[in-house]
Amino acid sequence: MNPKIFWLGLLAAFASPSAGAVTQEIRALFTPDSANPHRNEFVNKTPSTGYCEYYPEICRNSNTFSLRLLTKVESIRAMQANADARGSAMFKVPGGWRRLTIMNVETGEAEIVEVRVAGIGSNYVLSDTASNLTGVSDAGEAHNRLWQGAAWVNAAPPCVSTGLGFYGAKSFAFFWKVPDERACTKVASFDIPAMTYGYLDFAYELRTPNPLKMSSGFYTGSLNYRLGPGGDFDFGDVMIPDDPDLTLDFVLEVQHTLKVDIPPGGEKVQLVPAGGWQSWLHAGRKPVRLFRDQTFNISASSRFKMYLICQYSDGRRCYLRNPRWLIDVPLDVRVSLPGGLTDVSGRPVHRQELMTESGAVAFQPGQYVDRKPGTLHFELGPKALETVFLPGIGNHYSGNVTVIWDSEV
Repeated sequence: MNPKIFWLGLLAAFASPSAGAVTQEIRALFTPDSANPHRNEFVNKTPSTGYCEYYPEICRNSNTFSLRLLTKVESIRAMQANADARGSAMFKVPGGWRRLTIMNVETGEAEIVEVRVAGIGSNYVLSDTASNLTGVSDAGEAHNRLWQGAAWVNAAPPCVSTGLGFYGAKSFAFFWKVPDERACTKVASFDIPAMTYGYLDFAYELRTPNPLKMSSGFYTGSLNYRLGPGGDFDFGDVMIPDDPDLTLDFVLEVQHTLKVDIPPGGEKVQLVPAGGWQSWLHAGRKPVRLFRDQTFNISASSRFKMYLICQYSDGRRCYLRNPRWLIDVPLDVRVSLPGGLTDVSGRPVHRQELMTESGAVAFQPGQYVDRKPGTLHFELGPKALETVFLPGIGNHYSGNVTVIWDSEV
């Protein structure tokens, strides 16, 4: 599974410290794509706002998405020049992989999703112009002088710059890549009486389970974060967010395809010897087997099982019946499946025997299979033919056999 990077802006509303926790829903969808059968991945369906709203082409080219919830993250006291990390502009985010369990709301099946924050950005707004704070008239140079290590277009190590930087007289917008859990800190070279982050943008990487091994339906789960000093998102002891709680609600939807097409007339199966009936009719040579191979086309993106419903049965196998003498003979039914579909051990499916539901056999895709040919093999073997060709017994045997492809595994 290849990680996908998404942009996510997550902030509390403009409110008093008693504001409720921030909750953001992240939706992803898997549907099989016949044009790309090897692409077995979820697609993020969360509408983009914030960064990707303003730079859609950049996001489209890098498969990124963004959400922004506006809030205030404000200084509670002056930021002193040459302060330690916690007294400076610090960004420590959950850059390591965190696991959460998502569960199918109908079946209770559990899967694991992994998330890590991969980038962070904002726009700081100073209480005064950068020029007034530093005594440098040029605004760009003033922002450079204001911070050790230059302006915030240059990321604070170990964060990595993205080259994004826009500034005004009092403000500077930036975005940095985050490699891990270590703090990235900008130390002021001059005292700053007050400062505000107008928003927080987060990029995150998401590892999703293999949808081909998941049942259809909705899978939900939540991941909770703490914002503020000592929390998952820690901005030091000077910059404090309004709301300390953040919840990501994940909703992953799986829409599988399981479709079988049988050619016209394929529902009527006549068993005949190899080469036809000529040897029996003209030379009296009994055939060693009667059979018919019936092809079908299958499209499948999920696990499924196969079994038989029989008009005549011993509880496991289907039988054909001579209606005059009420004699039953066992019918062998087997299936061969196209490449990309295997048994639960990962082996190709060639002439796998099918039984009634108590002996149902499960299969699974290694990739999305789109309209690939398979074969049902119907046969009366040598032992059955001993009965069929008994002298004085009519040779008409028939029965209904229903082959079930069942996605409810």
